[in-house]
Amino acid sequence: MKMSELKPARGAVKRCKIVGKGPGSGHGKTATRGNKGQNARTGGGVRLGFEGGQTPIYRKLPIRGFKSIDKISFDVVNVEQLSAFENGSTVTPEDLKKKGMVGGGDPVKILGNGDLKSKLTVKAHAFSASAIEKIKSAGGTTEVL
Repeated sequence: MKMSELKPARGAVKRCKIVGKGPGSGHGKTATRGNKGQNARTGGGVRLGFEGGQTPIYRKLPIRGFKSIDKISFDVVNVEQLSAFENGSTVTPEDLKKKGMVGGGDPVKILGNGDLKSKLTVKAHAFSASAIEKIKSAGGTTEVL
């Protein structure tokens, strides 16, 4: 088989609708727009969400909630999850991503849920006070990136 012999599958390529090209096209005279009215005119039609003058649904529904543009969302890791790393190692966000503990898109925050037995050097973007206390009590250190 050669490149010149390739053809799309039967029915995959469809001829585009030709409008306004006379009665022989099958879409002549009014070009599928009907007779007169707002939608038959050039530039006619209604805006998005318009419901014929009735109060549109987006105005009937209440506005709920608020999304702050300044909010920082963190990938959260608890202290007990850090037990997966061996004693004396350095834990970075890249290491946490390799182990599947974080997604890798957001900054990492270490929270103090659980206990830590091994001595670790933990590097993250943020720590809770209880997490810092637990890591230091296990003999490790924390470093904010």
